[in-house]
Amino acid sequence: MNDIPANDFEDPDVPSGPLELPLDAWHRARGGRMVEFAGYSMPVQYEGIIAEHLWTRESAGLFDVSHMGQLYISGEGVEAALEAALPIDLSTLPLGGVRYSLLLDETGGILDDLMVTRWGTGFYLVVNGATKWDDIAHLREILPDDVTINHLDDSALLALQGPKAAEALAPLVAGEQALGDLSFMRGAAFKLGGVDAWISRSGYTGEDGFEISIPAESAAAIAELIAGQAQVRPIGLGARDSLRLEAGLPLYGHDMTPEHEPIEAGLAFGINKRRRSEGGFPGADRVIAALNDGPARRRVGLSIEGRMAAREGAVVLAGDAPVGVVTSGGFSPSLERPIAMAYVASEHAAPGTQLSIDVRGRKLSASVVPMPFVPHRYYRKGAA
Repeated sequence: MNDIPANDFEDPDVPSGPLELPLDAWHRARGGRMVEFAGYSMPVQYEGIIAEHLWTRESAGLFDVSHMGQLYISGEGVEAALEAALPIDLSTLPLGGVRYSLLLDETGGILDDLMVTRWGTGFYLVVNGATKWDDIAHLREILPDDVTINHLDDSALLALQGPKAAEALAPLVAGEQALGDLSFMRGAAFKLGGVDAWISRSGYTGEDGFEISIPAESAAAIAELIAGQAQVRPIGLGARDSLRLEAGLPLYGHDMTPEHEPIEAGLAFGINKRRRSEGGFPGADRVIAALNDGPARRRVGLSIEGRMAAREGAVVLAGDAPVGVVTSGGFSPSLERPIAMAYVASEHAAPGTQLSIDVRGRKLSASVVPMPFVPHRYYRKGAA
């Protein structure tokens, strides 16, 4: 674990890549086709993207997300310090509660999106792998001297996602509460194969599922244990991307960047109610103005006619006039048709609006549709 005082303003030691994840040999032994992603060698697929995508929608897929940054932030006044850095209301976050939040620059531009969990007297943050070093440097600069950032670089992170994820994982864990007692966006400590694990009911596919933080030295044994369940297969980056696209979930660096503020990105839910009225977070004036007045553009879902996919950077047209740009796009294995996310001028963002997309000089007919494209199936205990 790398213990970083928040007042140490030197740049963190950013490793050169591609680096190996704790499960590198495990992926290769299972036939994973490795590519460089976020500075690491990671499996893009095993048996094929479509097969892995559909398996996750029908059963349970195991993802290695150890490239993500895991941080523990603690110290005197940590709650107030994090509230000054993030547009989040931590006073309403219970022990073990998980909440989505955003790291914003001083103009309200999105530097990263992240998950925040209350752990004891501090907070556990999971940030994107491609931005974690920048995030650490940014947090070190803006957090006060009494707050410490612990980079949990000796921990691995796995995600088990799909409608049979709970069925597969429950027999393998023991804790003060049953795994089934966890609802969406809650976490707790468990023993998993005899290993200490922090498990939250969350994920990036739109399905029920869990994210599992374990010691890196135990990652291969735990991955083998979980993958040994009949419901589970390992899943690569390719299906992770198509699953999150169907779920309407944005990807940092594509669907949100410092050029985007949260409201146009469709992330108003990441600005908690109290913070909307009180402000006090980076870029608050711009974000609150967008909440009150509406943004000039909005992230929307597009359903595309035919079989040709529109990729990032394709221009969206109303007639012959450019009105937006695609930020994510591909073929939906579940819907068997191409879909995309794009930013378009707000006057063209209403569901049902007919548009077109210029793909290498060919106009593809498209219509604005609500997101998610495939309904979310998160588990909310007690919900009817």
